[in-house]
Amino acid sequence: MKKICVVITNRAHYARGKLVLKAINEHPELELQLIVAGSALIDKYGNIMTKIEEDGFKINKKITMLLEGGTPTAMAKTTGLGLLEFSTAFENLEPDIVLIRGDRYEILAPAIAASYLNIPLAHIEGGDVTGTIDESVRHAVTKLAHLHFATNELSKERILKMGEIPENIYNVGSPDAEFLNSQDLTFNPNEIWKGETIGVGERPDLSKEYLIIIQHPVTTEHKKSKEQTEETIKAIHELKMPTIWIWPNVDAGTDELSKAVRVYRENTEQNHIQFVRFLDPTLFAKLLKNAACIVGNSSAGIKESSFLGTPAVNIGTRQQGRLKDKNVIDVSHDSEEIKGAILKQIKNGNYNQSELYFKPDTSKQIANTLAESKIKVQKRLNY
Repeated sequence: MKKICVVITNRAHYARGKLVLKAINEHPELELQLIVAGSALIDKYGNIMTKIEEDGFKINKKITMLLEGGTPTAMAKTTGLGLLEFSTAFENLEPDIVLIRGDRYEILAPAIAASYLNIPLAHIEGGDVTGTIDESVRHAVTKLAHLHFATNELSKERILKMGEIPENIYNVGSPDAEFLNSQDLTFNPNEIWKGETIGVGERPDLSKEYLIIIQHPVTTEHKKSKEQTEETIKAIHELKMPTIWIWPNVDAGTDELSKAVRVYRENTEQNHIQFVRFLDPTLFAKLLKNAACIVGNSSAGIKESSFLGTPAVNIGTRQQGRLKDKNVIDVSHDSEEIKGAILKQIKNGNYNQSELYFKPDTSKQIANTLAESKIKVQKRLNY
């Protein structure tokens, strides 16, 4: 029985990886170990502990590692603290494989810890291209990882070019798209909230065309976070459309970004926006499927929206270079450009479903590969 230790460090990791956890948990030759760490433990960024436990998963270890402050120094020190804590956790849990995903700076800590402890590392979403420090983190993790689960063929080819062993690279598609495909996205705007209070501000009328905003700070441009956010705020304020604004992540610049949103919320008369910290994955999927447009710089505006055919306006450089479909319009941090792109997308309406990131049975493929793989801990450059 192989012990597979999955690391979750933020709200998106769980929302997008729920089926992977389920597939590992149900596989007869695998034992799931779960570590929850970083911003996933903090209410401010969408504490998901209760949701994980409600879904029937056992949490083996909680790791407090996040230094707040919204600065590059806080990010670097968080990674350092994480390296200390993950080293101890892995030593105690003794996993056979550590599974991580993406490009967040928090995952660099478990990747390094596993490598020095001679624990094979599996990585989901290697080979993608993006902006910010995430670009460097993703490729650094690829060079530490032994098994690679790419989400598309282009990313698989990039991993090959990085000198990784061909037989250890798998194009399995995106767990994000697989999750959406598994959900009942039936939408009743009068029942969607189920009477729950999930944020602050006016509850938007979802029977009308509405927007979803997810804008995160760009670490390499963190000193511009306030002014960049103000341009988005200006565009959304002028449109006066029902809007759900989801709180940013913990990257450098988050304090200035959040401050800009709070100042607007508290000092401007507006009754068309609800500001929320976290949405249940299924609820978010329903809202995204039926939104007139998603706006900001989240990968949800690239991957999930393309699968659902939801129009997207991608702002700035955070997703620069990521594989996109026709549903995405790229704009700069300019309120008029943002507003114009939103209006264009609303006029266009929904796009056809894209399968750039979708393959059937993604999670089962990952679980089966983890069970069957025989990994040599010593890595070699393939050239």
